[in-house]
Amino acid sequence: QVQLVESGGGLVQAGGSLRVSCTTSGFIFSIKAMSWYRQAPGKQRELVAAITSGGSTNYADTVKGRFTISRDNAKNTVYLQMNSLKPEDTAVYYCNTLLSRGAYWGQGTQVTVSS
Repeated sequence: QVQLVESGGGLVQAGGSLRVSCTTSGFIFSIKAMSWYRQAPGKQRELVAAITSGGSTNYADTVKGRFTISRDNAKNTVYLQMNSLKPEDTAVYYCNTLLSRGAYWGQGTQVTVSS
């Protein structure tokens, strides 16, 4: 079955860096676009970054220039490198993909940025 498993979250000070990963299985990863979303307490889930199968990327304005999404098709894994982290980046980060069967989400990984 389709699985998306995030890892790499944690606690970091403002200005620091963190990389979260999403390892997938159950579908042909290399041909699918992947996205990272986040949800802060009391807020709606929002798109952070996305990457197409060909490697084209787009970012939310709030993270542009600080975050980088990338993928390793050999490892069926998508990454989100987060630099210059701010307290407002604190959220649960989820990876996502859209298949013909529907949208799939991981369980999320908590990222907490202290001031």
